[in-house]
Amino acid sequence: MLRHAIAPVSAYTKAAHSVVRHRRLTSDAKILVLHVQGLPESAATAKPLGEHAVDLGMKPRAYQKAKESLTACGYLHEWRWQGDRGRWITEQLLANIPLGREEAAGVRDGDRSPTVREPMVGGPTPPKPGDSPQEEDGEKRNTPHPPTEEPSRTPSRQTEDGDGDGSEEEGEGEGEGEVQEPESPAPEPTALESPAIESTAPADPRLAQAEHLLLSLRREHRDLLLGVREARGLAAMAAEWLRRGITPDDLRHALTSHLPRTGVHSAVGFLRHRLTEKLPQERTEPPLGEAPRPVPGALVDCAGPGEPHAFRPLGDETHCAPCRRETARKAAPGAQPPPRAERPTWRTRVADAFAARPDRTWSALDGPTPAAL
Repeated sequence: MLRHAIAPVSAYTKAAHSVVRHRRLTSDAKILVLHVQGLPESAATAKPLGEHAVDLGMKPRAYQKAKESLTACGYLHEWRWQGDRGRWITEQLLANIPLGREEAAGVRDGDRSPTVREPMVGGPTPPKPGDSPQEEDGEKRNTPHPPTEEPSRTPSRQTEDGDGDGSEEEGEGEGEGEVQEPESPAPEPTALESPAIESTAPADPRLAQAEHLLLSLRREHRDLLLGVREARGLAAMAAEWLRRGITPDDLRHALTSHLPRTGVHSAVGFLRHRLTEKLPQERTEPPLGEAPRPVPGALVDCAGPGEPHAFRPLGDETHCAPCRRETARKAAPGAQPPPRAERPTWRTRVADAFAARPDRTWSALDGPTPAAL
């Protein structure tokens, strides 16, 4: 591939490599950042970010994706609050570097920019006259910056054939006139140079599970980012939740739900407070499904009436449950209903009707004949 690039002299925008080469930012998000950063201060702050996207010809769906990408990477921050008249106000901050929630709030409130270092203690002092280094004769001496190291003054001992004794005495005489500087102790390792944290997992599986859960909270919200040492310091408190029967999903929900509207200023302090204040009650009885179940017995033949059948007794029973219920029903006083009278058939009812009225015959049931009419 050939490339032809000419550096522009005017009408250009400085773009950081962290924005142009960002892998998680979409193309529309990068264009939106560069467009807003290239505008004058008055033009950039006069309209919300959505109207700048309209000026670039972005569709609503493309703008929403670019906005989500900028928010997830820390380039865009929003604050919403309700005004005096009940109207909701949204304030946006778009930066060309990723900012944390606390840093973005400081920029919004007019504090020092996060890229500017804090000044040293004390005010500036004017230079004192006649402060230049001088030689012993009064002439000024200009030293290079940085100054070159002075050559070491270690005596060299040369031993020649036949003059060994004289050279040793001469070397000893020269060594007596010089003062040997004591060796400075080796500097102690700082916090950044401390040994690496051991990667061995804790002995208790709950501790390892709790530590892994705490380290994964940054995926829920970027303000809950913890270091390895901080997560190990809180792992014992989170493991106590798991020991009391709280599932990992419930613990994650308790730590990440209902975060402060102003953001989390200290992730380790916020999580320590929630782990302490929302600690659930100690479990007094085992939950459902963890109680020991009795071992089922062997099948035995039931001694009750009816066809032979088997059942599994819980103790020393000899009859199955249906047979025991039937025996108890029969043994209870008044449990059996009175016997129902047998209903007569239609033939019996007809015979009883003719017996009650002997003057009637079967022909009377058919009605009068035509001759009688």
